[in-house]
Amino acid sequence: MKKILYIPAAVLVFASLLPARPSQPAADWGAWKFILGEWIGEETGTPGEGTGEFSFLTEMQDSVLVRRSRTVFPAAGERPAFVHEDLMIVAREPEGTKAVYWDNEGHVIRYDVEIAADGSIIFTSPIRAGAQRFRLSYRKLGDGRVGIRFEMTAPDKPDDFKIYLDGTARKK
Repeated sequence: MKKILYIPAAVLVFASLLPARPSQPAADWGAWKFILGEWIGEETGTPGEGTGEFSFLTEMQDSVLVRRSRTVFPAAGERPAFVHEDLMIVAREPEGTKAVYWDNEGHVIRYDVEIAADGSIIFTSPIRAGAQRFRLSYRKLGDGRVGIRFEMTAPDKPDDFKIYLDGTARKK
C-alpha cells in the first residue's frame, strides 16, 4: 500500500522539476470581436417557442473561445417543457481553427471553422460516410445584433444543407 502512495508523490516531485514553459502568445481573435460577449435571442425559431441566451468568451489566457448556450422550451401540446444546454470550445490548431460542440441531449459535433469574405463565422462539420452534416453560422447585423443560422443535411446528401433554425440575437 505504501508503494502506491509513493507513485503520486514521485510524479508531483518530477513535475515540479520540469522547466517552466514560456506562456504562449494569445490567439488573435480579431475576426471574432463582433461575436464576443453575452447575447439574448430576439426571436424564437422552428421548432418550438424557446427563449435563449448564449455567450462567446475567451478563456485560458485567450487561447480558446468558449460558447455556452441555454434555451428554455415551454410545454407545448403533449411535449413537456425542457431546457437545452450546450457547450462549444473553439481552438486554433496547426490544421486551422476547429471546434467541438456538446449538448445535454448527447450530441457531439466536430467543426471546421472559417471566416467568410463578409466576416461571417461559419462552423461546418466534415463529411463522414453515411452521416448527417451540420453548419452553424454567425453574421454581424449591426446595432449590437447578430444573425444565427443552423443548417443540417440528410445523411445521403452531405452538401444539401437545409435551414433548421434562423434567428437573431442582441448583445446583453
